[in-house]
Amino acid sequence: MSEAASTAKLFGEWDVSEIEYNDPSTERYVTVTPVANTMGRHANKQFEKSNISIVERLINRLMQTSENTGKKQQTTNIVREAMDIIHERTEQNPVQVLVEAVENAAPREETVRLKYGGISVPKAVDVSPQRRVDQALMFIAEGTYNDSFKSPVDVEEALANQLVGAANNDVNTYAINQKEEKERVAAAAR
Repeated sequence: MSEAASTAKLFGEWDVSEIEYNDPSTERYVTVTPVANTMGRHANKQFEKSNISIVERLINRLMQTSENTGKKQQTTNIVREAMDIIHERTEQNPVQVLVEAVENAAPREETVRLKYGGISVPKAVDVSPQRRVDQALMFIAEGTYNDSFKSPVDVEEALANQLVGAANNDVNTYAINQKEEKERVAAAAR
């Protein structure tokens, strides 16, 4: 790692060099680097998105609502402010909180539909680590949207609530609730 990369900080204030991973299966797919706009260079290759910063992937996921489509600078500012809120609440590095939230919100099992003759049967399958990270980011973004859309809660506050709740494995958080639901359905399909 170069000297500049080792001293670079996310949003100029959060150190990303000492992030700890609790889930060895997703560690390879949760890359923590200072945000740089990749401008979609990863789109043509299947596993290239794993090399993009988890913060930028969260920003991209938050842009997938009808109100924020294409507004990368606005969404980046939302994430930056949410990081400040997380730091004020927890006194922890907000990037570490994000990594823990993604690890906790990632489902380990889900169901697929198999057709036997004319009958469709659900079958429980393990989820690949890349899909686990993608699903966790989707759950966090959906929870943020649900909490802030047509509500008095600011989007920054909603995102901070989702990340802190998911990092603490709070079942009242949308992301953890969805993960538990997916795993419960998969357990019933075994």
